[in-house]
Amino acid sequence: MDAIDRKILAILQEEGRLTVTELAARVGLSVSPCHRRLRELERDGTIRGYRAVVDADAVGLRFQALVFVTMRQEDRDTLLSFEAAVARIPNVVQAQRLFGDPDYLLRIVTADLAAYQQLEDDVLAVLPGIQRLNSTLVMKQVVADRPLPA
Repeated sequence: MDAIDRKILAILQEEGRLTVTELAARVGLSVSPCHRRLRELERDGTIRGYRAVVDADAVGLRFQALVFVTMRQEDRDTLLSFEAAVARIPNVVQAQRLFGDPDYLLRIVTADLAAYQQLEDDVLAVLPGIQRLNSTLVMKQVVADRPLPA
């Protein structure tokens, strides 16, 4: 990966709907070499896809919680079952396994506190292997959906 590839990635993270012609002009290449580089970045998995970034407030998901999960059991089958179950919950927009304690961090969006409380009671609390859930409510998004540094 060279400086031109990094520039392509930086531009696309900010403006993913550019045409190849517009992208080529911005990085200082003709269309064909830019298109080849772009396809290679897609083929090798550097670019995993394209998507719209949706404003959560605009679609009624104004409440966010960070949930720290401590597991009661940490055998392979329990962890895999837990991770598969978490992956099926649409309100979980990010899930990370951590070193140390707690074991997982989940970022959850819901319409409001009542919806979050119902999700925690009815869905999260019954996930496989959980010992404890510890929720922290998000007061304000300071940095969100920032592009990766070039």
